[in-house]
Amino acid sequence: MNTAQVLCLGELLFDCLADKAGLPYDQVKSWTPYPGGAPANVACRLVKLGTPSAFIGSVGSDEAGDSLVNFLQEQQVDIQGIQRHASAPTRQVYVIHSYNGDRYFAGFGETDTTAFADAYLDAALLPIDLFRDAQYLVLGTLELAYPQTQEAIHKALEIANQYHLKLVVDVNWRPVFWPDPEQAKPLIYDLLAQVDFVKVSDREAEFLLDMTDPLAIRDRFPDLEGVVVTGGEKPIHYAIGEGEGSVPAFAVSVKDTIGVGDGFVAGWIHQLNRYQISSLQDPQKVKEIVTYAAAVGALTTVEPGAIAPEPTAKQVQTFLQEQGITTDYLS
Repeated sequence: MNTAQVLCLGELLFDCLADKAGLPYDQVKSWTPYPGGAPANVACRLVKLGTPSAFIGSVGSDEAGDSLVNFLQEQQVDIQGIQRHASAPTRQVYVIHSYNGDRYFAGFGETDTTAFADAYLDAALLPIDLFRDAQYLVLGTLELAYPQTQEAIHKALEIANQYHLKLVVDVNWRPVFWPDPEQAKPLIYDLLAQVDFVKVSDREAEFLLDMTDPLAIRDRFPDLEGVVVTGGEKPIHYAIGEGEGSVPAFAVSVKDTIGVGDGFVAGWIHQLNRYQISSLQDPQKVKEIVTYAAAVGALTTVEPGAIAPEPTAKQVQTFLQEQGITTDYLS
């Protein structure tokens, strides 16, 4: 296995999708589990695109944990950063969805959100060797809700800075993960002040930051090199390096929107890692990078589940060509 260029830290879990669309949680009769968790999704997508990646997180010493670890191995994600908690279970999230594929997180069944293994990532067990050769550390914000994992996140940031990794955050706001959602904002603000790149949806930006303009967000957090604001079917707005503007979201036949943002992040980081930060001095290259990421995100919606769907780099390239988009730079 090639040395991981991107480290993805956070949750690895099962998204239990309702087998029938359009029903409220208490009327769903059966569920199908799919491997998920935003950082794990990003790691798997990156490998499919051709960027070696590793996952760092905690799962239970249970059958679900075994299954997820084996799945990441099959996807050729480096798993040496996975911790196995002795007693806390692997997280399962119940997800209901509308007839058009939009999904809604419905909770964790009978288990309290603080009781799952991913809430107990141990800072002392972080695999420092992974950081030495990596280029990027990708984080979400969900695990900030749990004190022990929050400590591990801050330790990971220290190590990443020591080895000069670029830091990327996908805000991925999910209030159901927070025992007290009111505590989230200052913790998220503190994280955004420490990183280089941020992806946030327009709804998340409006709720958490009272603004949706990527330039305004970048001005609020002066150390940011790039901000992307997505909006589902609406255009994607960005301010990255010397590039500023928007690209349209691609129209595809949607079966499931879970993981679309993770696909976008993977496409974005794949291109940044391939063409280096210096490429951000060229506004046209920045636009092409965002376009590529949008294509990856769109292609994750054509099958159910967040990880299982493609695309590979070749499929993204073919899709862009079918859209009439010049791909001399992108690959």
